[in-house]
Amino acid sequence: MDILITIVEVSFLIIVFSLLNKLINFSFKMMGRSWFRSRTEQLNTLRQNLNLLLLLSCAGLCFALISLNSVLIYQGKSVQEIQINLIDRIPRRFWFDLVTAIAKSLILFLLVKFSIPLLNRGLEYGALWAKNYDRIIANDESIELFFNDLKKTLTNSLWLLVVSLCTQFFNLPNVIPKYLYIVLKAYLAIAVGRMLIKALSALIDTLDALSLQYANSDNLLRYYQRFRHLVPTFKKCLEYLLYVGIATLIIQDIDFIAFLSNYADEIVAIISIYFLCGVAIEITNVILEDLILQTENLTDLQRQRRLTIIPLFKSVLKYSIYFAAGIIILKLINLDPTPLLAGAGILGLVVGFGAQNLINDIVCGFFILFENYYLVGDYIEAGKLEERTVEGIVEAIELRTTQIRHPDGQLQIIRNGEIGSVINYSKQYIYAKVEVTIAHHANLEQIYSLISEVGQQLKEECLDVLEPTYIDGLENFGGDYLILRTLTKVKPGKHLSIQRLLRKMLKSAFDQKEKVDS
Repeated sequence: MDILITIVEVSFLIIVFSLLNKLINFSFKMMGRSWFRSRTEQLNTLRQNLNLLLLLSCAGLCFALISLNSVLIYQGKSVQEIQINLIDRIPRRFWFDLVTAIAKSLILFLLVKFSIPLLNRGLEYGALWAKNYDRIIANDESIELFFNDLKKTLTNSLWLLVVSLCTQFFNLPNVIPKYLYIVLKAYLAIAVGRMLIKALSALIDTLDALSLQYANSDNLLRYYQRFRHLVPTFKKCLEYLLYVGIATLIIQDIDFIAFLSNYADEIVAIISIYFLCGVAIEITNVILEDLILQTENLTDLQRQRRLTIIPLFKSVLKYSIYFAAGIIILKLINLDPTPLLAGAGILGLVVGFGAQNLINDIVCGFFILFENYYLVGDYIEAGKLEERTVEGIVEAIELRTTQIRHPDGQLQIIRNGEIGSVINYSKQYIYAKVEVTIAHHANLEQIYSLISEVGQQLKEECLDVLEPTYIDGLENFGGDYLILRTLTKVKPGKHLSIQRLLRKMLKSAFDQKEKVDS
């Protein structure tokens, strides 16, 4: 009988430790699916170590139990009587509470086990309804991610709640339910925060699609495209705000780091200021570009000047906004900005002496802008005479550099201090010079007359031509040919296109003349 009791007790220990092992494996499986998906390898290592610890504990207890019972049997004592006496010393209330706790735990586990599939099925129907409700495809992925996270969160939260309640059923030391409650609270805070982020992301994607759908030139939504690039930043800022709130909620229950929650308001304010700076910059850009440039009765020169000066204003306003934001942030964290500004001024002087080229570029940039050497849209040739020059259409004038687009397409960026001499082809008018090669024995009077007719036709057909083409004279003698130089007065910056057009028209006129002569 004593041997049978020993076998039953050993079997019971093995069953209990097997159930604990399954519970640990299940818990790590849940964590691998939700919280620590990126740390699967570390989780597997920890799970294996715990399994090994349980196995050694089970083997040790079984060995101790067998050894103790063997000693009792060797001494001729009854194992059954001794264990019954030990059990009788335990109050009956303890056994009643233990059985009640086990029953409650089993009922709770079964209830959650059979409720989760029904809950997941309901959430799947909810996800399908949400995707079909607004008839917008752009937010379907966000909705699907939100409901998937909701299923995982509810499942894991229910199991954590079950474990926490079971510890209370068994009247374990208060420290265990306390830290389990902290873990549950932390998980719920993180999970709810993630779901809120997904929900806000789905909402923002929906509003984004609706704004693009209903935007037109008659309502304010026409400006939405200008602010649309701020949507990812807006999502990130909301995400960081939620993380700050979650961290504040969690660390309040941890005594040795609870003081960090006092800085939550400052962190939230800094994140908000960062995003509002981006919004303010875009608002100033809209005011400068759309409202100012849309002013009626502007001449081409006035519009060109505004296009030139607006990038400078945009840069100054952008840095001014960031500077003001920096001052506000310093005051938020209780730092007096006055000494820092004084130190920055001294540092600026020191840097200025070592950055003479930079200062030279900025000074030259001011002179270029305010003395109107050239504007955005002008066709210029710039550079020092003894060095390689650059030419093309001016795309941007900044304080330090000028960007020039070459006719071949490449963007040339030249420092303002290295501009040197400037040839501006876009002031008042310019001559489109075309050299015409003719045979040495050709009749010059007929050629002159033909070129004059083509020049008059070009004047009538092209609005960029200010005066008809005229022949400047015989430019050069060749062995078998002569070179005539023609000049056509055209609008600023139009000389290249008029040169190509005139060559085409002259070629057609000469071909027609050859057919008539033959």
